[in-house]
Amino acid sequence: MMSPAYRTAVNSDCGVPQLRLTGPHQPLAQQYVNAPLTDQAAAQSRARAGLLFGLAAYGLWGVLPIYFKLLQSVPSIDIVAHRIVWSLVVLALFVTVARAWDQVGAAMRSRKTLAILFLTALLIGNNWLLYVYAINSGHILAGSLGYYLNPLANILLGRFILKERLTKVQWAAVAIAATGIAVLAAGALGTLWISLTLCFSFATYGLLRKIIHVESLAGLTIETALLFPIALGWLLIGGMQGRPVLGAGEQQMMLLMAAGIVSTVPLLCFTAAARRLAYSTVGMLQFIAPTLQFLIAVAIYQEPFTWAHGVAFGCIWTALALYLGAMIRDHRGSRQRECDEMAEA
Repeated sequence: MMSPAYRTAVNSDCGVPQLRLTGPHQPLAQQYVNAPLTDQAAAQSRARAGLLFGLAAYGLWGVLPIYFKLLQSVPSIDIVAHRIVWSLVVLALFVTVARAWDQVGAAMRSRKTLAILFLTALLIGNNWLLYVYAINSGHILAGSLGYYLNPLANILLGRFILKERLTKVQWAAVAIAATGIAVLAAGALGTLWISLTLCFSFATYGLLRKIIHVESLAGLTIETALLFPIALGWLLIGGMQGRPVLGAGEQQMMLLMAAGIVSTVPLLCFTAAARRLAYSTVGMLQFIAPTLQFLIAVAIYQEPFTWAHGVAFGCIWTALALYLGAMIRDHRGSRQRECDEMAEA
C-alpha cells in the first residue's frame, strides 16, 4: 500500500508550519487537518468583502453633497420623495436579477422582522430628509460633524446593547469626543441638533439592521416599499398643487431620476458591510465620509469654520485616533495570542 503524501503549509499570519495531507487520502483527513484553515480562509474572505463594501459605502456618501447641491432649488422633502420612489424601482430590478424575492417574502411573513424594518424605514427616511436639508441650507459641516460622531455612537451602542467590551483608551476617546460636543454646544448651538440627530438616527438604524436576520437587499427593499406610498402621495399632491413633479427642466429631471442609484448603492454596501464586520469596525470606517464632506464644505462651498468647529473637530479627530490605535493594538495582540497557542500545539 502506498503511503499518503504529506506537505507542510505555513500559516500566513503566524508563520507556524502546519502538516497537511495530499494525494488520495486527503479528502478523508481534510475533515480533521484542513478544516481550521478552510474556516479561517472563509472568515478572512468575509472580512475582506465587508471591508470593501464599507469603503465603497462611505466613499460614495462622502461625495454625495455635490450631487444634492445640484438640486438646491428643489425642496428637500421633494428630493427625498424622489429618492424613495426611484430607489424602489432600482431595488426591484436588483431583487429580480439576484432572484431574492423569496428572501423578501420570508422577511415580510415575520411580524417581528417587519415591525423592526418599519422602524428602520422611518429612521433612514428621517435621516435622508435631514441630511438633504443640511446640505442645501448651507450646513454641510453640521452634517459632517454628525457623521464624525457616528462611530462613537456605534461604540456606545455596541457596549450597552451588544455588550461589546471597551478598553480604558476607548472610554477616553468617548470622553474627549463628548468634550468637543460640549464646546460646540456653547459656540454653535444652532446647528448642533442637526449633528446629533443625524448621528443617533443612523447609528440606531445600523444597530437594528445588524440584529435582524435579513439580507441587505431584501431588507432595504422592504424599507423602501414601506415608505413608497408616503413618498408617491407627497409627489402627487405637489403635482396637483402646481409644483413641477419631475423638476423644472430636463437636467433636474435626470438628476431626480438618478436618485434611485445614488441612494441605493451606498446603503446596500453599508448593510452588507455591517453584516460582515464587527460593529466597532464599521464605526471606524465611518470617518471616511465625514472627512470628504468636511473638505467639500470648506474647500468647495466655503462654509464658515468657527473656533467652536475647530475645537469640536479637533477633539473628535483625537478621539478617533485613540480608538483606532486601541483597535489595532487589540487586533495585533489577539493575533499574536492565536499564533502562540498554535506554536505550542
